[in-house]
Amino acid sequence: MKIRKAELLDTSKLFALEEKLFLSENFPLSRASFYYHINNNMLFVAEIDSVIVGYILVLIKRKNAKLYSIGVKEEFRGRKIAQKLLEFSIKELSSIAPKALFLEVRVDNIVAINLYKKIGFTIKKKLNKFYLDGCDAYLMELNILDKKKDSFE
Repeated sequence: MKIRKAELLDTSKLFALEEKLFLSENFPLSRASFYYHINNNMLFVAEIDSVIVGYILVLIKRKNAKLYSIGVKEEFRGRKIAQKLLEFSIKELSSIAPKALFLEVRVDNIVAINLYKKIGFTIKKKLNKFYLDGCDAYLMELNILDKKKDSFE
């Protein structure tokens, strides 16, 4: 598996993946959003045999960063692709020096919550009716400074 920075030529493939992964109540990204984020934020793709099998989007803010979206093709789940994308992004963030990485996750997405906890995220608070279908979310945080010296090898 190869992880690389997304390129403008990836926009259509990323949008097609997004449409398969996320329902409208989960705030999926549009084609224009992918185009924008490729140019303005941290957007990495995971490839296997030159096929995009996953991606991660991190928004860079002044003192913090936000994990906005992460997704892996269903048939490639269980191969630690999301974990590797997260670890790669955290390493990249450590050179930019934000203090923390935040994310929101559906409270019913136990697999994702467990992955985030394994990486070192903690639940900061519950966000009531965060998603359009009324599902609550957890706001989670990872202290980047604590992870700076960690090795994910």
